This record gives sequence, structure tokens and C-alpha cells, in this order.
Amino acid sequence: MSNQGRFTWYELMSTDPAAGLDFYAGLTGWTHQPFAGGGEDAPPYHVWMKGEEPMAGCMQLPEEAQAQGAPSHWMGYIHCDDVDATKAKAIELGATELMAMEMPEIGKFAVMMDPSQATICFFQPANEPGPEQPKAAGRFTWHELYTDDYQKTFDFYSELFGWEVMDDMDMGEAGVYRIFGRNGEQMGGMMNRPEQMPMNCSGYYISVASVDDAASAITEAGGTVTVPPMDVPGGDRILMGMDPQGGAFALHSIGQASADA
Repeated sequence: MSNQGRFTWYELMSTDPAAGLDFYAGLTGWTHQPFAGGGEDAPPYHVWMKGEEPMAGCMQLPEEAQAQGAPSHWMGYIHCDDVDATKAKAIELGATELMAMEMPEIGKFAVMMDPSQATICFFQPANEPGPEQPKAAGRFTWHELYTDDYQKTFDFYSELFGWEVMDDMDMGEAGVYRIFGRNGEQMGGMMNRPEQMPMNCSGYYISVASVDDAASAITEAGGTVTVPPMDVPGGDRILMGMDPQGGAFALHSIGQASADA
């Protein structure tokens, strides 16, 4: 079965990578180690690990990006069987290429701006990724897109990757929350962004044992809880936060609904 359209990697672009490495390790139980496979001229890169399994990478946010006002942020990489063909089709559908690169023994990737002006990465790894792992603490478990027009944004990704509508949830004044997936499995949701959100963007959820315990850990480590722990349909619990460098993230506890729900 093709991996086309599956999220296979995550990366934190941080104004202070050393601080970011420790902050997220403290929340998730990850360890981290330097990655030496990028070549002598590549910028320093570190990888978070869950045991022996790589979870995500962390590197310095380029100075030119900082000069343009870019904050620390997470990026998600979507698997492409053929990144050049996927990139060409994305451009036909209204996306814009920001940069592209090939790294020996790692693969080819392209940083794109989708038609809604949200940034996303396409990735064709040198080696096929392993099978998708079950959702568990320490893994990324959900993906969200906030956009000006969720229907048009969904149509773009559906045409490009075959993403499917799994459910449309009526959120009242907030509008429709569309749950999308592939191969019959839910991957995430998308919705029209709230007025207080300054731009269209993506968000990524990391599973932890308890979001309530994590909320205290976030503030103790200098971060901010922007949306406090809350129950969501299905019996899970989430929160949203911001790390000390201003990077937005979200946490997810599976099957940990509040006893008061």
C-alpha cells in the first residue's frame, strides 16, 4: 500500500534549539541526540527519540526567517511517492514552492505554501518508512489545519493525496470541524480559523499520559498554556500551548476524559 499522503516526520524550527530540545523532552519523555547524517556543511540537527524510535527533529530557525518575523514553529512532512510529481501537481492546484532540496541517504523534500498560504512540507525519503504505529504516548496523534476556507483547503489535499472526509462536526459559532483521513483511518481535522488567529497554519498534537499533569509542567518550564485541558469527543483530552520560544503546540491524552464530563 502506498504511503502517499501520510505524515511521516515532524520538525521544530526554533530560535533556541537547545532550550526547545529540553522543553519537549520534559513534556513527552523523549530523549534527544545529534544527527550526523546531514553532511559537513549542514546546520546542526538533533533528533528526539522514543526509545529507539525517532520521533521528530529540531534545528535553528534561519536568521533570514527570523528577520521576516517568523516565530519558532513546528512543521509536518507529508510522504510523497514522487515528490517532483506531487510538487508539480500542487503548483497546478494553486500552491507555491518556497524551497526544494535533496539530501543523500535522506531523501528529497519541498517546502510549499498551499493555496490558503499555510506552509507544509512534502517528503520523498530515500528509504520507505516503516508501518504506521498505533497511537500512544510520545507519538504524534493528530493534525489540524486552520484556514480561510476549509472546503477549498480540503479539496486541495484530497486532490493531491486522496484524503477522505471522515466526519463534519457542527461546532456552532466556530463553524464546521471537518475530520479527514486516509485508508479509512482518521488523521486530523480542519476548520476556518478563528479571528484571533493571525494566519492560516497547521497544528500538531503529541500524545502524553496526562494533559493535566503536562499543563503544570508547561508553566514550570516557562511555556504558556493557551487553551487549558478540555475533553473532546471520543473520550480523549487535549490542551494547546506555546513553548518559551513562542512555538505553538498541542498535547493529547488518549482515553483520559475528565471524571466530571
